[in-house]
Amino acid sequence: MFSYCADPETLSGLTWLSCYLTTGKHMAFYTSFGVVLLLLAITAPTALAFGFGGAAAARSRFLPLQLFGKGYIAIVRGVPDIAFFLFFVIALDQGFEWMRHQVLCPDWDQPIRQGNDFVVCQAAKLPLGNAPQWIHETYGFLLAVLTFAIVFGAFAANVLFGAMRAVPHAQLETAEAYGMTRRQTFWRILVPQMWVYALPGLSNLWMVLIKATPLLFLLGVEDIVYWARELGATANPRFTQYPHGDWRMWYFFALLVFYLGFTRVSEVLLERLMQKLTHGQATTGGEAQRKANA
Repeated sequence: MFSYCADPETLSGLTWLSCYLTTGKHMAFYTSFGVVLLLLAITAPTALAFGFGGAAAARSRFLPLQLFGKGYIAIVRGVPDIAFFLFFVIALDQGFEWMRHQVLCPDWDQPIRQGNDFVVCQAAKLPLGNAPQWIHETYGFLLAVLTFAIVFGAFAANVLFGAMRAVPHAQLETAEAYGMTRRQTFWRILVPQMWVYALPGLSNLWMVLIKATPLLFLLGVEDIVYWARELGATANPRFTQYPHGDWRMWYFFALLVFYLGFTRVSEVLLERLMQKLTHGQATTGGEAQRKANA
């Protein structure tokens, strides 16, 4: 912080505000925007991978795999998201610790479930109690990413499954008539064309994912919602050099501007991607482009 900020009581106006907005907690607030963007950058492709795997499994001719794919889509989509974000993370964490406990502490003779307590040996805890704080934060963040990916992967799987079925069956039959194997038809004909039909649904899912990022706050990650509430709440002079009233409205207004701006940029980019994918395709979008260029 600037040296003239050492005594905030002597400051006034914009100088006080500039000092206030450059405190350590505000730097953490600004960093938390990067946490949200990092979550989206990791979760989106991971969820898409989950979705593609789920959709491919759901259309498999191997019955157990087909039931697994359809079950994944139905179960995750049928459970409220808040239930996953509040309870699945705990179950996931305990599942990892249980597996480590079985490997690292085979001689353990006490029950793991002791009433409402989940007790494993110290070596099996994730992360270890003596681990640095950044490891605890990274572990919590990765659990959040995995939970987001599983939840939104089920929705992506449903979209991709429908997109696969929307590709004209005649094209698949033609590929097989030319001697392509089922695998070749899948990767060379079905997958390249399905994105045209999947993108509208995936675009909506991307917007929902953006709006769901404040749920990081429920998972214990210090995201932008956490810091907006923390910094915007009334600050007592006894506990801070920068006392103020209830400013949460202004902090959450900043979040509103951030989300609206981010979704607007997303809309523009997705629209351009749709135009590129539909170019030359026998779809409504492709027909509209041909008429416009005629």
